[in-house]
This record gives sequence, C-alpha cells and structure tokens, in this order.
Amino acid sequence: MRQKICALVLTFVLALTSFGTALAAEPPNAVQSKLALIEQDTYGQEQTGALIDRINKLERDYDGKHRTGSLMARIDAIYDEVYTNSTTPSVLMNLNAIEWNINHETSLRSVQERVSEMETALLGKTSEGTFQKRISALSMASFGKKEIPVTPVSVPANTLVKVALITPVNAKNLKVGDTIEYQVADDVFVGDVLVFTKGSRGEGTVTKVKQAKNFGRNAVVEIDFKNTKALDGTYVTTFIGEEAKKEMQHLAMAAGASLAGIAVLGPLGVVAGAFVHGKNVDLPAGTELYIQTQSDTTVYGVQTTYDSAAPFQSTAASSSSHNGTNDTSVYDDEV
Repeated sequence: MRQKICALVLTFVLALTSFGTALAAEPPNAVQSKLALIEQDTYGQEQTGALIDRINKLERDYDGKHRTGSLMARIDAIYDEVYTNSTTPSVLMNLNAIEWNINHETSLRSVQERVSEMETALLGKTSEGTFQKRISALSMASFGKKEIPVTPVSVPANTLVKVALITPVNAKNLKVGDTIEYQVADDVFVGDVLVFTKGSRGEGTVTKVKQAKNFGRNAVVEIDFKNTKALDGTYVTTFIGEEAKKEMQHLAMAAGASLAGIAVLGPLGVVAGAFVHGKNVDLPAGTELYIQTQSDTTVYGVQTTYDSAAPFQSTAASSSSHNGTNDTSVYDDEV
C-alpha cells in the first residue's frame, strides 16, 4: 500500500475546484428515466413493458400494495422510499447499514441481490414477502431490532477519507472531462457513528492533463474529487486539501520516499535532471490516497454502540453539534 502511495506522491498533482456540502443524488426529471433508475438499483437492470405494469411491480415488491394518483406521483413516492431519508431511513440506507454490520463493507449490487445474499448469510435461506418486510427481518437478525440505530451527525470539515482508485489514472489515456471512479478504502466514524463505509463509491472529474516532456517536465493530471457517497446515500463534497496532502506525505516518508519526490505533491517541481524525459502519471486501479471533506456536513449515520441508540429523527426535528473531541481520523498517526 505504501509503495502505491509513494508512486502517487512522486507523480501525481491533484487539484480541487468543487464547492458545497452534502447533496442527494440528483433525481432525473422524466418519468421514464426516473423509473429506469429505480429499476436499475432494485433489480440490476431496467425493466421492459408498459409503464403502469412496471410501477405496479415495484409497488408490490416493496410494499405489497398499489398507490393511487398519477404515474409521476407514484414513481416519486417509490423514489422517496428507496433514496430519501425523511421521516424514516431510506431503503438503501437500511441496506447499507445491515450489509456493513454483516460484512464491514457495502456494495453497489441491486436491492434484490443484496437482500437475498444477506438472508442466506444470516438466516440460511432466502425469504418471501416484500422487500420492506425482508429488510425488517434482516435488521432484527443483524441489529436485534427492526429499526436500525440511525442518527443525524455533523461530519467536520477536513475529515480524512482514505480511498482507492477504481479507474486507472494514466496521463497518456486521459482527457479533460473524463470521470475517475474511486471507492472508500476504510470506514470513517464521527465518534461512534459510522458515516462513510468501506466500498462506498465516489466520482472525480479530470480538469487538466499535460503529457511528460523533455527537460524533466513531468506529466500532470489534475482531478476534482468532488463527490463521495456517505452511508445514507447523499454525496459529500470532498477534495485533496492540505490535511490529505500531509497524510500522503507522512506515509511516503515512512516508506522511504525522498523529500524531493514529496515536494512534487505541491506545486509542480522538476525531479529529473536536464535533458531527461519527465515522468508519466500512471496509477493503476487500487492505488490509495487521501481526500478530505470540504465543509461541516450533516448526514445520517449508524451508531455502532447501538444498544443505547436513539430512534430515527429527521434533521428538521433535531440537530447535531460539532464536538471537537470526536475521532474523525481514518488512520493511525504513529507510524
């Protein structure tokens, strides 16, 4: 791992351009695209057939009954049930919490697949009934109660998050605007509240690419690591800031990297001699690095000391203050 971080420090220049806090995934507006998104996350692929039949199937599978109202209103209601944390935790948040409690990692598989796999792991076989009924049974088996111990919490600005690249980063193959996918490499807690889970995804955007040239001019790839998904499904604004840079320098030094190499993490510097071709940026999938939260952000998390956890409360009904004693780090400072 440290060798990967050293390679990162020696060759990678990172930038930030994003602003904001926690954002829910932007829902599509059109009836068809919104329905397709729900189906993709529920079954693993978009379904076929008449809209009314597809809506009826989702309602039956989640709740066992049909809603009234327009097609759009019914789709909106399903969307809120699956994605929105309002009066109750969303389906996806509940699944994330249960899956983490079983595997200490979350996945991007469909609701249908995740429910079946967790039933097999916990109960020894798959069950029948609606998704909501089956999720409640999984919660009881995993947490000892039907209501998962969810609570709002303020994630302080500059909270470190270790991530690993999913998309390889090679200056020779990238262009401005390309998407760089990554995933959280270690769980992140605020006190005893889990806020980011290992396996949760994020997306960055390439904002600048320069190829390596002669006279020791290294390749440059600048990436805006703008959105990292929290446990509750919202996207938190993240970036490569000073705290993240210091942590990567710290690990690189422990692994024996030179100070000259570490300096490249900041303003672009020449580490090769004159008339020597510069270094390419070539980071394989799995390369680990650190990012950090940009501002204080309120999300829903899961209390890991859940015997004393309070019931779910919406942010409108409660607030969470920033306690400076909270342990928000995801690394051991003594190396």
